[in-house]
Amino acid sequence: MTEQRTPPPKLWKSIKHRGGRGDRSALGMWFWDIDRMLLLLTLLLVAVGLVAVGAASPAAATRYSDGKHVVPPLFYLWWQLAWVGVSLPVLLVVSMLPVPVARRMALIGTVACLILLMLVPVIGVQKNGATRWLNLGVSLLQPSEFLKPFFIVTAAWVLSMRAQDESLPVVMITGGMTALVALLLMLQPDFGQTVVFCAVWMALLMISGTSPKVIGGLIAAVPLGLGAAYMFYGTARARINAFLFPDADGIGAADHFQTNAAHDTITAGGWRGTGPGGGAMKFRLPEGHTDYIFSVIGEEFGLIACMIIAFLFLAIVVRVFVKLLDEQDEFRLFAAAGLATQFGVQALISMAVNTGLAPSKGMTLPFISYGGSSLVALSIGMGLLLAFTRRNPFVTRSKYIAHRSGI
Repeated sequence: MTEQRTPPPKLWKSIKHRGGRGDRSALGMWFWDIDRMLLLLTLLLVAVGLVAVGAASPAAATRYSDGKHVVPPLFYLWWQLAWVGVSLPVLLVVSMLPVPVARRMALIGTVACLILLMLVPVIGVQKNGATRWLNLGVSLLQPSEFLKPFFIVTAAWVLSMRAQDESLPVVMITGGMTALVALLLMLQPDFGQTVVFCAVWMALLMISGTSPKVIGGLIAAVPLGLGAAYMFYGTARARINAFLFPDADGIGAADHFQTNAAHDTITAGGWRGTGPGGGAMKFRLPEGHTDYIFSVIGEEFGLIACMIIAFLFLAIVVRVFVKLLDEQDEFRLFAAAGLATQFGVQALISMAVNTGLAPSKGMTLPFISYGGSSLVALSIGMGLLLAFTRRNPFVTRSKYIAHRSGI
């Protein structure tokens, strides 16, 4: 019989709590403090995105192939897999950052992305009639995608400073920041991203307890802003006309075609879909792997699958806001709420465009649409969201911790 050896006492003490609640390593503490349900829902969306890009890739490859250059059918799926391999480590690393480090990174990122955004109209790459990207050689970089999470955290930090000094004009400061970003985006032009930035800023003002008079004034100014965009912004006027007058000839013909193609594709599969690879309408759909991937999902996997995906997005947003109900730190509250709002608003706009409930916009579906810049930027945003919602559940139960309702 062989003699069974026991590990040395010191080694046994170092490993017996590894992975359990007694694990005090940085990775162990992160695992137990992180919102694991939120992380699981995010990974589920990434998995759904890979399936969806795989379904849309043959149609996109056919569309971008010509006599001299043939794109392989699963070209976009392989690239999406590569970007997932880059994005997931970024998400996990950012989620491990302490709150002060995450805030500092967001402030630096906001300044850097604003500089890059200013360079886009000068040296940017034009694609589909818009100049939104910088050519890095290996890939195209869209600065506005990376600016979104950094800007939200920066605006949340500015708004949280009012707790220290009520005389600070935080509404004016954050309003000026939003106006600068909106101006730079309209130069590209990118009306959809402008709407997202403005909507998130207004949501942050509401969450931070800004005066109802100020909120009411801003809401009243929304129709004026839309009217100004319609009068002086040709791209917005063409898309609004195509949305309001779908039967008119010559009004936003390209946007009209996209809207009709998206509607025909998403309804072609009925409730259950045609099955993976069985879609035919997706070959008529422009940008089916990016802006209109929700329609491809509807055709091949059915409207039931679309409803499940919409529920996943809703579950993520609701999960964050429920978790923030007892948050004591104002900065963490504003930052996490703003990031969740941006995530939900972007998903809502993308799905509304695909279903014909909103005018055509260049808006990707978070974690599902193809795109390197979008996927990495969303991973940074979700990593920040996980970092700001990370907490030790045992600390809040301690009788030595004072709460708002107690002394």
